[in-house]
Amino acid sequence: MMARVAFFRPFVRDKEHDDDIEFFLERYSLDMRREQMYGYSVSEVEEFIANDKLDILLEGLVKRVKILESEYDFVLIEGLHQSVFSRAIDIDINLLVAKNLSAPYINILRDDNKTPKELLDDVRIDHDGIVLSGCTHFATFINRLNPDTKDTLSIILEYSNDLPPIYLLEEVSHLDMPNIFEVKQALGCEVIRTKPDDYKRVVKGIKIASMRLENFLEHIEDGDLVIVSSDRCDIITGSILAIESHSSPTISGIVLTGEMSLSTPIQNILDGLPNFPIPILKTREDTYTTAVAVESIQAQIRSKSERKIALAMGLFNRSVDLRTLSQNLAQVTSSIVTPIMFEHYIFQKAMQSKQRIILPEGEDDRILRATEALLHRGVADIILLGDESDISRKAASMGLDISGATIINPLNSEYRTRFAKSLYRLRRDRGMSVEGAYDVVTSPSYFGTMMVHFGYADGMVSGAIHTTQDTIRPALQIIKTQPNVDIVSSLFFMSMDREVLVYADCAINQDPTADELATIAISTADTAREFGIVVRVAMLSYSTGTSGKGADVDKVARATEIVKSKRPDILVEGPIQYDAAIDPEVAKVKLPQSKVAGRATIFIFPDLNTGNNTYKAVQRSSDAVAIGPILQGLKKPINDLSRGCQVVDIVNTVAITAIQAAQRSSDEDTSTKRG
Repeated sequence: MMARVAFFRPFVRDKEHDDDIEFFLERYSLDMRREQMYGYSVSEVEEFIANDKLDILLEGLVKRVKILESEYDFVLIEGLHQSVFSRAIDIDINLLVAKNLSAPYINILRDDNKTPKELLDDVRIDHDGIVLSGCTHFATFINRLNPDTKDTLSIILEYSNDLPPIYLLEEVSHLDMPNIFEVKQALGCEVIRTKPDDYKRVVKGIKIASMRLENFLEHIEDGDLVIVSSDRCDIITGSILAIESHSSPTISGIVLTGEMSLSTPIQNILDGLPNFPIPILKTREDTYTTAVAVESIQAQIRSKSERKIALAMGLFNRSVDLRTLSQNLAQVTSSIVTPIMFEHYIFQKAMQSKQRIILPEGEDDRILRATEALLHRGVADIILLGDESDISRKAASMGLDISGATIINPLNSEYRTRFAKSLYRLRRDRGMSVEGAYDVVTSPSYFGTMMVHFGYADGMVSGAIHTTQDTIRPALQIIKTQPNVDIVSSLFFMSMDREVLVYADCAINQDPTADELATIAISTADTAREFGIVVRVAMLSYSTGTSGKGADVDKVARATEIVKSKRPDILVEGPIQYDAAIDPEVAKVKLPQSKVAGRATIFIFPDLNTGNNTYKAVQRSSDAVAIGPILQGLKKPINDLSRGCQVVDIVNTVAITAIQAAQRSSDEDTSTKRG
């Protein structure tokens, strides 16, 4: 039982009114504000796509849905038919949204007078498209089925066990018929005579009164809406008599047309019938135009359409195995994590415990743009190094607002003397003098590292201008490694189309020993856990299991055994080739009993040459988003940027650094309590 349910539409035609949103709000008295229930209008979607800002659109939808997920037990998401969008949009926008929300997908097909075989073909085509798009296909509903088609299709489906559940719903003609309220709304009618319950009357057919009365009466049937010119007193009078007669069909209502008013004698007759049993409406349009308008009315199930709701629920209950559907719904999970989902995750996690992150390259254009984005999103508190007037002037010239950042100039900072004395004590055995230390600490990398060391900042991100060695050297000299960690290593979060993988080490250690390789694997597993990634470690080699020989294979085998010995909680497999680690079909052949093979999430490369080339090859050939290198093993987080980094890379790395900083702080608190 789900206590709190939310309803959400990623796209709506009109933000001011959406029939389905109104239905759920009114019918189920949802504890939601209307503005929570939709994302963007169709015109906004088309503008985003035209301006190549699809990622921003998807990010906004993910953010909205994640908020709902945090507040409600279940979120029902309804798409908008693709035909509503411009033909210039050549992507299935609903599938793209479902993938980025990691939402199981239900498709709905219509009979449209197709044969059972054609319908089954449509199901398979839809299924293949859904799976190829990266979505989880939950079920198919085939709606408005001819009863004969349903019987034949049911037999065919017995041999289609390879497909998700398919539910068949017969055509119920009454559900497609408008009621008097919908006629009134669509035509903008004046009400001549009606009672509240009259609006629920279903219009089964239309009769235009253009012939003589005696001929007209022969053609009316139960549920007909009579459309007649206001000056046809004979038809109006005859219809009234037919309504009062128990031997005539019961029409659903009368619509008077034209500019003329209802004649006084007819009005007097109606006034003398206070309990007149059917509604009479009036429109100024001519009879033909009115008939066309009524024919085009799209019947809807509204919150007060009790009869239609009862019919629809009855049809659903007869056609669907509710117990199985509920069980499947409770069990369905999706392992899909798109780049946008992962980015949203790290931003939200960073915001939970806002950290102070220092960016020592404060005058770089990319750093300034990233600073504005980080401050606006509330991801972290930012400290920039450099001359305050120069940085502020440059930011203003770029149209940026970085007023929320703290700017420190190492040359005249009050911390300079303290930092110099500390660095001298740390490095005097290596020949550093007091004067030398006083000069060295003005270097952005050293000053920033000292800020982290003394707790004035929680983490640092550098490397947009400086080399990796410029970033790592001060960290190793000042911050140093965590207990039981021999080396600093790096990893990349490889955000693929449907999942996030972790590659290590691709930036630091050229040819690690077996012990160092084991340390890299353990550090990477712990880092991955911090970011919600299921840990399944593949120790990569050019052979799988015992199939190969040689020093390189032996090194990986020894490293694997060390990991198993030191950390039995880590699922690890090695030596293993990349294809056996990631492809379930290959894994069945090469390592059928392995819990990691075919399902690996963490890939440990045997050396820097292999790791660096592989991550770049995957990044360029698959459009994966590579986030990193992320450094691990230091007591406090210092992370390196590529000198070719873009603003988004800086923003993501800062968010990850903030998460690492919060975790280090939590670990220190736990250690202190234990002590």
